[in-house]
Amino acid sequence: MNSESIRSDDSYSDVILAKMQKKKRPKNQEFVGFKEKKKEFKQQKRKWEEEKAMNKIRKKMEAEQKAKEEEDLKKSQREKFGRSWTVSIALPGSIVENAQSDEEKTNLSGYIARAATVFCVDEIIVFDELKSITRNEDKEFVNLAVGKRRNGCIMLAKILQYLDCPQYLRKSLFPQQPDLKFAGALHPLNAPHHLRSDVWNDYREGVVRNIAVKDGKGSYVDIGLQKDCQIDKHLLPGVKVTVKIDPNSKEAKRKYIGEAVAPSAPRTEQGQYWGYKTRLVTCLSEVFSGCPYDGGYDITVGTSERGDNVDTYSFPSPFKHLLIVYLNTCPEQGSATIRTEEALWISLSALRPKISASQKSSAST
Repeated sequence: MNSESIRSDDSYSDVILAKMQKKKRPKNQEFVGFKEKKKEFKQQKRKWEEEKAMNKIRKKMEAEQKAKEEEDLKKSQREKFGRSWTVSIALPGSIVENAQSDEEKTNLSGYIARAATVFCVDEIIVFDELKSITRNEDKEFVNLAVGKRRNGCIMLAKILQYLDCPQYLRKSLFPQQPDLKFAGALHPLNAPHHLRSDVWNDYREGVVRNIAVKDGKGSYVDIGLQKDCQIDKHLLPGVKVTVKIDPNSKEAKRKYIGEAVAPSAPRTEQGQYWGYKTRLVTCLSEVFSGCPYDGGYDITVGTSERGDNVDTYSFPSPFKHLLIVYLNTCPEQGSATIRTEEALWISLSALRPKISASQKSSAST
């Protein structure tokens, strides 16, 4: 082997040895570097977790603040636009018994529904003063009148409920039945909640559809428009529900988004008249004991031709829930008798300005 080849091999070995020495580090140096990196990683992780926790707290506080602002806004809107007070009327179911036929009874019921809607009555209570109905084990009303196919109280209550229901929901909520045989021929109430399909309102009445939804998702509701509305709650199919629609979903292609609210929400939130609720009771005392409002009726007006003149009457104080019982307030009447359905229009016409004056005086104080 010549000298040149030996020098070449030596130089190659030197290069390899230099590379190995360059890569090789002391073990203690490697251990110290790993500990420092681990410590840095833990510190960084702790910092990330603190930032994450702070962001979570900040988002929670922002959500609470936003919810409070929305609630304050709703409260101010309720105080400015909403209506908290209500008017209820109590009628004896026997008033339809004077009619000679089912068709006349239906027309009379429609006459009462029209009066209640025109004067923005919130509740109609039909009470049985003849002990002709009772409740069975399922809390359903049963006719006790002997020899009568239909009971006047039950028939009046059903027709009132039927007329208050928007037309697009009647087929779903009211199957064919004898008490409603002639109800379809009555004039519509044209109440504010009887909305046409081309009219937009933040609130609509609807019925829950039988459509399967994923867990955690709300039901679909038929609200009388071309698209259904998905609400925030899961309800049983066939249930009637008042829906508040999100205006941001107005232009949605597939569905509207909304929430289920109390039937009184349109009245209390925006001051809209939203029809009347019908309540059937077995006796006069149940009119008061079954009152749906907290605190009951704070003012009750019993009307009669033997009472004080309505022209000189004024409410003693602003009321929350007014109840008018019977209804005959015509002073100096020319007829010996005034039918209850006639007295209804007379009484509500006479009391309406007094009701408005009472609430205006409350708002100004």
